[in-house]
Amino acid sequence: MLRAIFLMTCLFVACSAFAQDRSYGRSMVVTDRGIVATSHYLASQAGAEILRQGGSAIDAAIAANATLGVVEPMMNGIGGDLFLLYWDAKSGKLYGLNASGWAPRQLSIAFLKKQNITVMPQRGIQSVTVPGAVDGWSKAHQRFGRLPWKNLFTPAISYAEHGYFVSELVHAYWKNAQETLKETPEATRIFLPEGKVPELGERFSNPDLARTLRLIAEQGRDAFYRGEIAQAIVKTSAALGGTMQADDLAEFSAEWVDPISIDYRGWKVYELPPNGQGMAALEMLNIMGTFTPDPAGPQGTVEEHKKIEAMKLAYTDLYRYNADPHFAKVPVQGLLSPDYARQRAALIHPDKASCTTAAGSPARSDTTYLAVVDKDGNIASVIQSLYDLFGSGVAVTGMGFPLQDRGGLFTLDANHPNALAPRKRPFHTIIPAFMEKGNVHVGFGIMGGSNQPLAHAQFVSNFVDYGMNIQAALEAPRFTIAGTDEPIGCHLLIESRVKPEVVEQLRQKGHNIVVRGEYSSAMGRGQVVLHNSATGTNYAASDPRADGVAEPEPPK
Repeated sequence: MLRAIFLMTCLFVACSAFAQDRSYGRSMVVTDRGIVATSHYLASQAGAEILRQGGSAIDAAIAANATLGVVEPMMNGIGGDLFLLYWDAKSGKLYGLNASGWAPRQLSIAFLKKQNITVMPQRGIQSVTVPGAVDGWSKAHQRFGRLPWKNLFTPAISYAEHGYFVSELVHAYWKNAQETLKETPEATRIFLPEGKVPELGERFSNPDLARTLRLIAEQGRDAFYRGEIAQAIVKTSAALGGTMQADDLAEFSAEWVDPISIDYRGWKVYELPPNGQGMAALEMLNIMGTFTPDPAGPQGTVEEHKKIEAMKLAYTDLYRYNADPHFAKVPVQGLLSPDYARQRAALIHPDKASCTTAAGSPARSDTTYLAVVDKDGNIASVIQSLYDLFGSGVAVTGMGFPLQDRGGLFTLDANHPNALAPRKRPFHTIIPAFMEKGNVHVGFGIMGGSNQPLAHAQFVSNFVDYGMNIQAALEAPRFTIAGTDEPIGCHLLIESRVKPEVVEQLRQKGHNIVVRGEYSSAMGRGQVVLHNSATGTNYAASDPRADGVAEPEPPK
């Protein structure tokens, strides 16, 4: 009897030790109620509170996003764009929303040439396009919201008015942007109080932004596109020599679009169509799908080399073809066809890195991501951004927020599909994602400029090919490209958790690798929610590369 008890005790200790000896740091959040996963804990709490009040996934997403614009002002806010994938649990239908803004009517290649500008500005007023986020919120709320519009902005207004304490990564990003903020007096006044970046743990408030958010809460999206806020945007643009006119804002409308998708080993993986770069994630997965997962694991030399080379092929096509489909014919079907994936995969040499990848010929046919699942299983996969830190560096006079610099992604080559043109939307980096198989539905996204498609593909592979849960798949070591130069070369960043011998073997194949920290924000900051429609259970994961959490809906 004693021997049996001893053996059982040993078995329990061994099993417990095995369960605790894992390769990822956080546990998933699991509940039968809703969950909000964002890159900042205050935003996650704000969204969870909206769920507690009976709000839908989109209600919580708007509240969380508005709060993020206050507490992560360098990353996102009402001066930026938004993209959404929304899975409606009752109908089983996935909806896509493109809320990216267009260039002002008077902003053209000819206009810039008259000012002796031959390269698209990356900051300043000429990089500003119409912000689409507020109209995106409005259209999504009209379709899927439950709570009154004005209720969704209460947390954001409170933090803007009364202040919040600056968190770790927010402080670090803020410091990196201080020279940009010094370029215009209004940005300096708002975001460099007393002439410097707020310290870690210091209280920061933005009463101008609180007043602006109240206008939106009380008057709706028209306050931004036709009312007092619109007038301030136009006045700010004119004072700096910009081209934004009242009708550029008043006539803008976000667009409902059909998501694009592929089958990856039995999972349906969805992204939004161009002008976003989601098709690169799908093309990369298609190429990876032609190979068998390597038994050595996702961070083995064979698997990493294959993914890196698939990424180069997909990104080269992305930079060649992606553009606003209202202005250019983007060969999405051809790029995502299985035959084309096999053609591209055949170019991958198992022992040699390609540093001069060329675009194929397919057949014709700084950012915040958040994910929400409500108690009914509806999923909002949302990404929203100003692009660079504090966007263009131009703050709207008296309104407390910066304008995005998305226009910087246009080219001034008139023959390129992504050439600048009036009322055209630029190439866009921010992409939300969704995947499903049977009763399992997953909303996910990983921010970080050009990092996003390859980060999406790595997450999907970790989850599908190697059976990781969503937290482990999100935390797993990642690689990313070192820049956005074309063509994609051999310069890569990789996290130090990848074994040194693997890094060395990749270098021997010709990859030029720089090793970063264990959890480098250069790899992007992701969030994931999962709903099992058979059990009604919700799961969520939040990336340790950010200041965020996955916050469950509190009890009523």
